[in-house]
This record gives sequence, C-alpha cells and structure tokens, in this order.
Amino acid sequence: MTERKIEIKIRECQLSELSESDRNLVEMARRASMGSHSPYSRFAVGAAILLDNGEIVTGANQENAAYPSGTCAERTAAFYASARYPGAKFVKLAVAARNVPGPYVSEKDYDRSFQALPISPCGACRQALLEYENTDAPTEVILYGRERVMVFPSIASMLPYCFTEF
Repeated sequence: MTERKIEIKIRECQLSELSESDRNLVEMARRASMGSHSPYSRFAVGAAILLDNGEIVTGANQENAAYPSGTCAERTAAFYASARYPGAKFVKLAVAARNVPGPYVSEKDYDRSFQALPISPCGACRQALLEYENTDAPTEVILYGRERVMVFPSIASMLPYCFTEF
C-alpha cells in the first residue's frame, strides 16, 4: 500500500489586502449575484472571470423547478466566456455568494447580504472550469467572504485527482 499526502497552499486575507484589480474582480462577482434566479435555494451566487484579452465575463446561478436543469454561476460565466471569446484563456476567477436572492437589496444591506465565509465551486464546476485552465498559466481562484477571502493558485489545486490525471 502507498500513502500519499496532498498539500495545497492557499492564501487567506481580507478583501482590503487584495490588489485593486482583484478587488474589482470580486466586486464584479458580487454584483453578478444580483442576476441570480434562485427561488428554490434562496442562495444567490455570482462569478467573474478575467480573460487574457482583458475582458471580464460574469455569471450567476440559474435555478429551475426541473432540477438539475439550472446551472451554477461559475459554469454560467465559463460557458459564456468560451462562447463569446473563443480561445481566450482564463486568468482569474472570483466567486461570491449571498442569502438574499434577487436584485432588490438595499445599498445599506448589500455588504451584509454576503456570506461571512467564502464558498467554493461544486465538483461539477471545478471539473468544467479545469477544462478551460491553461496548464502553462493556471487560473487563480478568489473566493470571497465578508470575513475572509481565500485565494487558490489554480483550479487544479481545488480538484486533486481530477479526470485528466488518470
């Protein structure tokens, strides 16, 4: 028998410790959550992807009564980015989630509506995103929470032993 140890180095920080461009990407993910259609889970997620051409593409989760017909924010953004900008590489991804679905959150309650701790993409999203990741220039992942931000060096670092490794 062989025993293996998997280690992933991530950074934990406050939003204020990110670069201005990374804070902007996080804010775009936060704003994208306003486009969520989440009447069943009441859990709105937004994602923003920075592409190597400088464009930023956003997406929000879209639920449907005929579950699992909806899709997560991360895949919404990734599929749109790939369709709109074929061949563009994903540079960074930011994800933010809140408990108040819909676009009608008062400015006063906007910041407080977001999760205190970051959420991470589901397994299906991780696998889908991994197929867009450039192994020569990995896609950094920024997971936003009001109290803590987590920064992963790549999508692959979030999915050890993914389908491409067998």
